[in-house]
Amino acid sequence: MNAETYLMNLKVKLAVSSSIQSVEIIDERIVLSDRGYFRARLVLANSDFLEISEYFVCEDEECFPKAYRYQWMDKEQKQLIKRWDNAEHFPGLPGFPYHIHLGREDNVQPSKPINSLELIDIIEEEIKEKMSVNPEDT
Repeated sequence: MNAETYLMNLKVKLAVSSSIQSVEIIDERIVLSDRGYFRARLVLANSDFLEISEYFVCEDEECFPKAYRYQWMDKEQKQLIKRWDNAEHFPGLPGFPYHIHLGREDNVQPSKPINSLELIDIIEEEIKEKMSVNPEDT
């Protein structure tokens, strides 16, 4: 897979996901045929907010995030739900530099690298669970 195909696949996935209400693409760039950048703001089906920011590199038919931040917040954008990133802030954490902030900035857990396509799969599953528990959020 090259950068152009990855971005096309990502945009299609965002467009067809029933967990995503709207997408605003802030920036997208193909730096070389094997690398690029994507940034977007999404409103999820339950009205939560998600910002995606990812610089990626493609090799051997896969694309990997080199630098990323995926921030999921409540609809008012005041309460952090989750943020996945690979900023090198927690060198003692297993899986460094990959980590996730759960519910607040100081609740940091190990994570693994994920790209935006994998993130959307995670979001879809979690939104489905949240909405089945709280159907009034629809």
